[in-house]
Amino acid sequence: MSNTKKYLVGMFDDDDVLLHAIKNIRKEGFKITDCFTPFPVHGIESAMSIEPTRLHTAGFMFGATGMSVALGVITFINAFDYPTIFGGKPYWALMAYVPIVFEHTVLYSAVGMVIAFYYLCKLYPGKKPIIIDERTTDHLFALTFEMDGSQDTAAISDLLKKEGAIEVYQKEV
Repeated sequence: MSNTKKYLVGMFDDDDVLLHAIKNIRKEGFKITDCFTPFPVHGIESAMSIEPTRLHTAGFMFGATGMSVALGVITFINAFDYPTIFGGKPYWALMAYVPIVFEHTVLYSAVGMVIAFYYLCKLYPGKKPIIIDERTTDHLFALTFEMDGSQDTAAISDLLKKEGAIEVYQKEV
């Protein structure tokens, strides 16, 4: 069994026409698989009903972990392992450790969010990208529909042409 999938691809040359087409196609009840653009298009997330990312929550959790690790290590070293009084300060002087805790929080948060982003996007070294059409990296926009037998290809093609697609074709990837 092959791992190829069949897609119906509609190519557009204007981002405003693309946004209008997405809204009308979704209103008609067709499921858009993906949208490819050569640059970020404002409002495309809401038009495609893409849920907002929760990466900021992961960043907070990684930062809290970094803060806990920093405070834990500082507490263990200064209060239990090697308790030494420096300049009359107590064994555990929290205000003296704020810069160290802050730096650990930022470090863990940044590194953790990068790793989480790569994991969620399934990015790894050597991965071959799936490029539906080379022109989407330069100047055209593409809407794709997975043709698994449940969607009407002719109806989608006609709707794409009606909505301003400059080209409609099928592609196996």
